[in-house]
Amino acid sequence: MDVIQILRTIQNDPIHLLDAEIPHASYVPLDLSVDNSELKTVDITAVSECQHYIDQVLEANHARVAYGGYLEKRALYSKSENFAGPTARNIHLGMDFWCVAGTKVLAPLEGTVHSFGNNTTPGDYGPTIILRHTLGDFEFYSLYGHLSEASLDGLKKSKIIHQGDQIGTLGVAKVNGGYAPHLHFQLIVDIQEYDGDYPGVCHETDLNFYAKNCPNPNLLFKL
Repeated sequence: MDVIQILRTIQNDPIHLLDAEIPHASYVPLDLSVDNSELKTVDITAVSECQHYIDQVLEANHARVAYGGYLEKRALYSKSENFAGPTARNIHLGMDFWCVAGTKVLAPLEGTVHSFGNNTTPGDYGPTIILRHTLGDFEFYSLYGHLSEASLDGLKKSKIIHQGDQIGTLGVAKVNGGYAPHLHFQLIVDIQEYDGDYPGVCHETDLNFYAKNCPNPNLLFKL
């Protein structure tokens, strides 16, 4: 059984990643790709304009959480030196959940703390937690980026995390790397040598590797 099959069969019941009091019926898909014509007049790199666009989508759909973004090619990172250069990275490797700052982040699966850190470079994750999960002989990891600083308080490596435990809250722009509040959730098969961090955006020349090493989180959530 490969990683795709395992993720599809982990659980049939809905899994809550954010505050369990927010029903999945209040989630709406969000397209932040370069192909979204609605964004041609929006400076998506500006926190206020990005937030305004997200708020419009939420209001129009009577929703509280906007989600999506796996393997989206985005202009969101175009002004950040963290992603610039001859091999500029603009393909998003995780799934984003856009919601108000302070929203609870829950562990979707049983695991242990692999690592954590505050990635403070502008455009980076800000406070970040990585969990290790084991299912039979299969080991994989989940990453939670753009958290509040308080989310890292009291953490230690190998701490046991039960499914549904609160592991943090969403951070505000000034601590989350400079974005409208959201959770970056990413699955990782091989964590390599990373500690408290892992690439969440890649260049198209590296997409084949990362698409295999970072499978679609929606295989787990089934939204």
